[in-house]
Amino acid sequence: MRNKVLWILFFGVLMAALDIAIVGPALPAIQTAFQVDERALSWVFNIYVLMNLVGTPLMAKLSDRYGRRSIYVLDIALFAVGSAIVMLAPSFAFVIVGRAIQGLGAGGIFPVAAAVIGDTFPPEKRGSALGLIGAVFGLAFIVGPVVGGLLLLLSWHWIFAVNLPIAAVIGWLAWRTLPSAQRQVVAPFDWVGMILLTALLGSLALGLNQIDATNLVDSILSWLVWPFLLLAAVLTPLFLRAEIRAADPILRPNLLATRQLRLASAIAFGAGLGEVAVLFLPSLAVAAFGVTSSRASFMLLPLVFALFIGSPVVGRLLDKVGSRAVIIGGTALLALGMLLLWLLGANLVAYYTAGVVVGLGLAALLGAPIRYIMLNEAGAEDRAAAQAVATVFTSVGQLVGAASVGAVAASMGGGMDGYRYAYLTIGVIALVLTILAFGLKSRADELSTMMTEDTSTARASAARP
Repeated sequence: MRNKVLWILFFGVLMAALDIAIVGPALPAIQTAFQVDERALSWVFNIYVLMNLVGTPLMAKLSDRYGRRSIYVLDIALFAVGSAIVMLAPSFAFVIVGRAIQGLGAGGIFPVAAAVIGDTFPPEKRGSALGLIGAVFGLAFIVGPVVGGLLLLLSWHWIFAVNLPIAAVIGWLAWRTLPSAQRQVVAPFDWVGMILLTALLGSLALGLNQIDATNLVDSILSWLVWPFLLLAAVLTPLFLRAEIRAADPILRPNLLATRQLRLASAIAFGAGLGEVAVLFLPSLAVAAFGVTSSRASFMLLPLVFALFIGSPVVGRLLDKVGSRAVIIGGTALLALGMLLLWLLGANLVAYYTAGVVVGLGLAALLGAPIRYIMLNEAGAEDRAAAQAVATVFTSVGQLVGAASVGAVAASMGGGMDGYRYAYLTIGVIALVLTILAFGLKSRADELSTMMTEDTSTARASAARP
């Protein structure tokens, strides 16, 4: 039964992850079909990222209140509805609406799936299960562009149409298989907290997304950036105050109350920085080796394969040696790979070697380990919300990374030297994360937490009528 649940979660997450990689080939065709400029076209991605960021805490909280099965199926359904709207869009505005609905649904799929693993699998098997789910993202980046290119031979509409039968099958199986238990919650839904969090995350995402890395200071001072960043700064204490007062808050303040949870969130932020740094590797390859942009993209394959193969291996290691050892190894590998790119990025062998090392490092940071910590530290009533915290910190790291890597590269004159110093910056940050990771719980303390959780769960089960 557990294996069936795991494969349903795997394919649901894969469907959402593929959408990120598969849409790229369709963008030129969409631009031609609706005759829009580059700035408007960028909102095909921007609105998806924005709504994904907002949907993550919302769907996670709904899952904690109303049960995993119903919200997971709702997320799959929203993703399908958004796909259908884009596929049938009579104008570009409908494309944006459809992508927004897709992003909202996709935002809940991964954190709810991780929470289901916490509900379904015993603590000693969670690492392996989370590792398999984490491998989805490497697989998506391997097959996504290929599948997108093949579907584009028919029409760009098929890139979205293919989601409909897949979503129907996954939704039907999920409704029949996933656990349906839900909490008995009498407290009202925290609408004030949700509105404040939506405005906070939305303004932060919009502000960071509009930063021009090649002209950092002027862009931050522009009306497209600083008002949104200021609004996010003002809303942060208001949101925290609202959550302290709420009867059933969207994100409980205790989800960042312990050192373990704060360190996990900081490392999730750093993992987002490292993930975005990978996106600049093709630019380094073009500058260093004079290859075409297309070939530079294929030069990422060793890194992606390392991520795909490393994720399930990392999951198994989690169950054996615990999260601290795995995360220390992951941050150290990420630092080593980034420093190799800084020192020897213009050497082809070193470039590929660094890519594999970075891929293995990200495998130990992006998928299972952070979520493993969140599952162990959060109570059953907050499992999905804790996963949302990890996702939000990773997403904010991605947004900050996109601006900061480009800014460092531009400030150092661009080209090969500019990107090399950008990777030096990320390497130094990864070294700091490695030091911080030593503050995580030892394996013995982690096992003690798991035993306490098992005892609490058993007592709660015995107390149910």
